[in-house]
Amino acid sequence: MQILIATGNAHKVVELEQLLAGLKVQVDSAARVGGMPEVEESGTTFEANAKLKADALRALAPKEAYVLADDSGLEVDYLEGAPGVYSARYAGPNADDAANRDKLIAALAGVNPVQRTARFRCVLCLLTPIGATQYFEGSCEGVITAQASGSEGFGYDPIFVPEGYRETFGELGEAVKSRLSHRAHAVQALRDFLAAGN
Repeated sequence: MQILIATGNAHKVVELEQLLAGLKVQVDSAARVGGMPEVEESGTTFEANAKLKADALRALAPKEAYVLADDSGLEVDYLEGAPGVYSARYAGPNADDAANRDKLIAALAGVNPVQRTARFRCVLCLLTPIGATQYFEGSCEGVITAQASGSEGFGYDPIFVPEGYRETFGELGEAVKSRLSHRAHAVQALRDFLAAGN
């Protein structure tokens, strides 16, 4: 079984490959079929954006391949769910991870630690060879720190402390993150689906 990952983000491909380890699947990046097409993420939900990306790659993928796309982001309660679907471009269309983190830290300046609750959310969209669409969701609760700490991970990892821990995902490292993350929870639901012979 071949699963093509609908992303141009090498971090995500590696993370998904690790999370799917042990299943009888061959995980390939979009580069295997010429690269991920440019997709305007115009959806207002994670589900809608994941489907847009999956559909874009489906047009290039072999008929017998599965296509997997994810859309994920950080929802901060104090900011009424922002940055949400705009997490990757929170500080602007060409913003890097550091700029996005800096904008979020500034938006929460002076906010009491107990009001800095947030969650990472991930929605996976799987397109099967027979044309079915399946969604799998996962989340990870935590709080936003006042400053970045740690060099592991990417995105908002250095300013997110998962529930039950004192260190950020940037400090905890991949082994812990792979158990706790929103993507790990979504992939577990996907693993259950695939292991059932779907």
